[in-house]
This record gives sequence, structure tokens and C-alpha cells, in this order.
Amino acid sequence: MTDSFVHLHNHTEYSMLDGAQKLKPMFAEVERQGMPAVAMSDHGNMFGAYEFHQVSKGVDGVKPIIGIEAYVAPSSRRNRKQEFWGPGGQRAMSDDGEGSKDVSGGGRFTHMTMWARNVQGLKNLFYLSTEASYTGQFPAGKPRMDMELISEHAGGIIATTGCPSGAIQTRLRLNQYGEARQVAAAYQDIFGKESYFLELMDHGLSIEKDVRDGLLRLARDLNISLLATNDAHYVHEEQADAHDNLLCIGVGKNKDDPKRFRFQGSGYYLKTAAEMRELFAELPEACDNTLLIAERIESYDSVFENVDEMPQYPDVPEGETQESWLRKECLKGLAMR
Repeated sequence: MTDSFVHLHNHTEYSMLDGAQKLKPMFAEVERQGMPAVAMSDHGNMFGAYEFHQVSKGVDGVKPIIGIEAYVAPSSRRNRKQEFWGPGGQRAMSDDGEGSKDVSGGGRFTHMTMWARNVQGLKNLFYLSTEASYTGQFPAGKPRMDMELISEHAGGIIATTGCPSGAIQTRLRLNQYGEARQVAAAYQDIFGKESYFLELMDHGLSIEKDVRDGLLRLARDLNISLLATNDAHYVHEEQADAHDNLLCIGVGKNKDDPKRFRFQGSGYYLKTAAEMRELFAELPEACDNTLLIAERIESYDSVFENVDEMPQYPDVPEGETQESWLRKECLKGLAMR
């Protein structure tokens, strides 16, 4: 297996007020490093899919992989109450904080990373993200899917256990191995053994280290492959401070506020293949699997062939063009609202 690597867990500028990777610099850096592919996996949305695909066309030899880091409800997406799995509800008020033990977002959601393997998978991801917004929105919260919805639209999708805020990692952190195994087995059945992975990260966080042994045990017990990722939120290492400024804007806090949300650990940039393989030197197959996933991704071109075509409206009044009439109708609608 080559010594290369593919970054599959990336937050672009479409992870609003959290991701700081602009698409052209991201692709340029991946091309500079000689990596064969790169993915987008923004928080809870697919808004950047079209631009991501278009930017990839200007870069030689880098395959675009479209995905999402989904918010998944702890039970039903229609349940509007906070849910905790630990004894007495060990509240996890932050999403990425070092102290998070129970269900993240204050009992509102867990995480799962998913990528479209083909056109069917991309259409399913579009549907899932849309339905999450329509039916899974927690009041003043995130667009959430649930296992039921995912199971109905899993075709063509490759998925993982997600970041440390994933459902399985949360169960492991709460010393609930049996429950973690049950959930992992269920998702393995939903996506298929070849399309479900245990995701490993290492940013020096205790919440990552605390679940590592449990994930490795699940890999042995259920024969689930490992996958190494880096939770990249900016392109270059020296952009960490600028990204921290973005987080301050996102939470409306001053930078010198000691209680504000901030990233713990380090290394949330597009690391080189050598850096990633050194980080996971004891688990080289976890890096190899990033390349295997990239090889399995098929073209999305047919999905985006007609996106620049406006619909043709019948019965346009005489003296109006399609564009002028549509503009007038839109302005009417604005006035009504």
C-alpha cells in the first residue's frame, strides 16, 4: 500500500462559523501534497456540494468526495426533549469540549460521518440532510437525522462512527460497551460490512484516548475496519489563531473570555500523509483504508449536469421574458410575506 493518505473529515467554510477551509486553497493544498482525493464533511448540511464539485474540476488528479458530518438524534429525530445516556445525565453542554461525557449538544444529538459512494448515495445524502432540516430540527438547534431515516436511505453511502461525539464513542465513554456494540452492529447491517468503519482521531484529547481501546475491541468483535481521520477545520497549521477568531464570532464571545468555547488539543489542519501515518503508526491499515474508500468513489458528474438550467415557465405574459416575469412574481411573493 502506498504511503499516501486521503483527508475524509473536512469542514469547509460551509460549516458555518466553525469551518475555515475555503475550497480553492483546500484543493490547492491537497494537490500540492500529491493526495489523490479529498472530501467535504460539513456540519449538518450539503450546501457546499455544488461549489466543491465545481472547484474540483480545476484541479488535476484530485477526486472530490462529497459527504456530511450529520447530527443524529439520540433516539427519534421527532423527539424534542433532551436525552442523556449516563447515570443521572452527565450533561455535555459543548460539542467538542474536553469535558463532554454524555450526549453532545446538551442531550440533543450525536455525530456520524457519511460520504456518497456514487450518484445514488449523493441523492440519498441530499434527501437525508433536507429531511433532517424539515423533521428533525430541535428548537434553536441542529437539523437531526435518526437511525430509522438513515436505514431507509442508506444506499450508496459509506459511513463511520464519526468524531468523539458519535453515538458509539459516547456509549464507550460512559462504559456502556454492550450498548455501543449493539449500535455498531445495527449500523453495520444498515450500510453493509464494506461500507461502515470505526473512525479514529488523535488531536491529543482525552475523549479520543478514552474510547480508543473500545473502538479497537469493536473492530475485533464485529470485524469492522478502522479509519484514520483528522478533524480539519482550516488548511494550514498557522491558521489556528484565525480559526479561533472565527469561533469567537460564532459564539458571540470575546477572545479573552476564559469560559468561551474553544478547540482543545491541536492539529486541526490538512496534515501531510507522513504526519498522519506517524500519528497512526501502530494502525497503518486505518490510513490505508482512506485510500481504499477514495478508490471506491464514483463520479457525481451526472448529478450536476443541469444545475445551471432555469426551469421554463408556461404562459409567460406577452412582453415578458422568463427572467423578467420570474422576477416580478418573486417580488410579489416578497410583498405578501
